[in-house]
Amino acid sequence: MSGSVGGSGKTIRIGGASAFWGDSMVAAPQLLAQGEVDYLIFDYLAEITMSIMARIRAKDPAQGYATDFVTVTMKRLLPDLARRKVKVVANAGGVNPAACAAAIRAMIAEAGLSLKVGVVLGDDLLPQIEILKSRLEPMEADAEMPARFMSANAYLGAAPIAAALKAGADIVITGRCVDSALCLGPLLHEFGWSLEDFDRLAGGSLAGHIIECGAQASGGLFTDWREVPDWDNIGYPIAEIAEDGSFIVSKPRGTGGLVSFGTVAEQLVYEIGDPACYRLPDVTCDFSAVKIEDLGDNRVRVSHAKGRPPSDRYKVSATYLDGFRAVAHMTIGGIDAREKAERSAEAILKRTRNIFAMMKLGDYRATSIEILGSEAMYGPQASAGARASREVVMKLAVSHAEKTALEIFAREIAPAGTSFSPGTTGFFGGRPSPQPVVRLYSCFIAKATLPLSLDTDGHAQPFETPLIAGNTDGPAAGQPNLTALPAGSRKTVPLVRLAYARSGDKGNDSNIGVIARKPEYLPAIRAALTVEAVAGWFAHLVEGPVERFEWPGINGLNFLLHQALGGGGIASLRNDPQGKAFAQMLLDFPVPVPVDWPI
Repeated sequence: MSGSVGGSGKTIRIGGASAFWGDSMVAAPQLLAQGEVDYLIFDYLAEITMSIMARIRAKDPAQGYATDFVTVTMKRLLPDLARRKVKVVANAGGVNPAACAAAIRAMIAEAGLSLKVGVVLGDDLLPQIEILKSRLEPMEADAEMPARFMSANAYLGAAPIAAALKAGADIVITGRCVDSALCLGPLLHEFGWSLEDFDRLAGGSLAGHIIECGAQASGGLFTDWREVPDWDNIGYPIAEIAEDGSFIVSKPRGTGGLVSFGTVAEQLVYEIGDPACYRLPDVTCDFSAVKIEDLGDNRVRVSHAKGRPPSDRYKVSATYLDGFRAVAHMTIGGIDAREKAERSAEAILKRTRNIFAMMKLGDYRATSIEILGSEAMYGPQASAGARASREVVMKLAVSHAEKTALEIFAREIAPAGTSFSPGTTGFFGGRPSPQPVVRLYSCFIAKATLPLSLDTDGHAQPFETPLIAGNTDGPAAGQPNLTALPAGSRKTVPLVRLAYARSGDKGNDSNIGVIARKPEYLPAIRAALTVEAVAGWFAHLVEGPVERFEWPGINGLNFLLHQALGGGGIASLRNDPQGKAFAQMLLDFPVPVPVDWPI
């Protein structure tokens, strides 16, 4: 397991076994049996996951963590973990990491094993939120602080994870921490890196960023999806990290999927803003010059990450309740199906608004009509053929301050089956159920004000996080490839012929990373994908400004689309509340290229 890459010294092999709460149960057993790993890391948490766990804990103080991590994953893996001496780091603790750790300790005792469990505590601000409110700094200056929070958690770093491992923990459970810390913590422990060795910290964080989304690095969601074999047996990613912070990405032999320059580059750009200034609690990363080398045989080397001091603040992700939402779906077929579906949705809204007025319930806060199957998300870029589809799904989403209003809305969906459009059928899931709208409030808190603790023997002890901070600013990414296109005649090709692309989300913002398939394609891509052009392409979806960043290390560009997701997460009424399809939509963008390019 631990070994060397090309004789260059010690390396640590870490497998990415979970991308989210609900990832496939095949990942961890596959990596453990076939991956020859030293560590397995499990990422379970997103902003919405924290709020769901907070609601569960409110009903039962013993809950609030990823129970299936304990009852399904650990129950199956514990004997093999002990036999193979593979360690685990997981943020499965959610809003109750102590309870998660206690459940695993009980299971270990029942199995007669001697594995030691460590737990990191202190990210949860909710128990003392009234005291801490005055110390929270909003991320956006004009953001109004909610009166009441459902959850409030600081994104912790890797130092307490490393300390738990140093204390002998075989399994480390955390609450909210940055995803990459799950990987960086073991590296701090194994290599003894200084917390001021910022380039190595950036490299270790990048390794975590690449593998924390599971199969997204090994062929999942890849632009060239036809090249990815055996989706059913897709291999989960392994990072083999060297002491200098460089690493090789691979997957278990005999598995499906694909590890290539394209798959790794797409994961590199995922959920990134400015690639020269990616802020984490341990280090401010500069990924703009990162080099990705395809070694063949599903092995890719990643290097040249740079780092600067971190900020003296933690980011805090808080959520709060803001009314209710409901979503209705029904299939409508036949001639002019799209028009019939739109009229049906409008009739339901008008009818329910009339009822609300009679009952003095007030209007909807927001409504969204999307006719699925007619390329609704494409807006003005929708094809004529899709708009003329003879089989569509009417998706009608609404939000309201009062649950009673949405119960009325839910009852008024089924009457469309006999009242409105011919060809109405297929009511998905029956009557829609009102659900709470959970919104995100992002802010900062000074690291010095947040006490952390560490429990490696059943008793929590204070943990003093070294407060290393400095100037996080750095130079913008360079622009090494500004070669003008040769003069002459032009033809137009879709962007997908020239580039890979992947999109991601952060709250209500979305990013789209674009990577040239060949360096010589970048000038044509840059000339076509101006800020104004991309803003216009997504004008029907994006309410804020669009930024463009250079990414010279991978011959790419990164676009940050502000206020692009209708609120993002569960607060959004859209069919794509996380911008998952944004990159696919941009890959249709027409790009002028020299007529003699063999594309």
